[in-house]
Amino acid sequence: MPTTIRIRVPAACLAALLALAGCGTPDGDTVTADQRQPGGSSTGSPDDTTAGTTGQPPSGRTGGTLSPTDPLLIGTPTAPPRHPTELRKANVLAGRLSQGGSGPCYTLVTDDGREYALHGLDKGTFATGTFVRVTTAPATTEMDCGPGIPLSILKMSPVG
Repeated sequence: MPTTIRIRVPAACLAALLALAGCGTPDGDTVTADQRQPGGSSTGSPDDTTAGTTGQPPSGRTGGTLSPTDPLLIGTPTAPPRHPTELRKANVLAGRLSQGGSGPCYTLVTDDGREYALHGLDKGTFATGTFVRVTTAPATTEMDCGPGIPLSILKMSPVG
């Protein structure tokens, strides 16, 4: 029983595709083998018998292109992008703490090797080596947290 279903479904799909592609007869039937043969018998109209010998589609059917416009041509990139392709917030940093503790001073090193001297009261206790994500603000002038680019911490949370 499953074999019959496997045969019927593809045959029905093929018949539908042929009808949609314009390979069926005008009344919706599929094209038979003798209709595809040059000079073979068909429904009796002169257009159907000459279609195989002249190479032209029967009257009422066109063999033109499917799209009235040419597809867009996308060129191959010649160089990497000049600007970042993924925009990120300038005041959000992620990296590893090279100086941790309970604060208020922390030192953060990002993946690109930049070192930041961060200051923030009551931001939590973070062990040295912890990967964190930090939302920053411009540094206040009265605090010195050591080497690096000085910034104030708005929010800091561990990553991973």
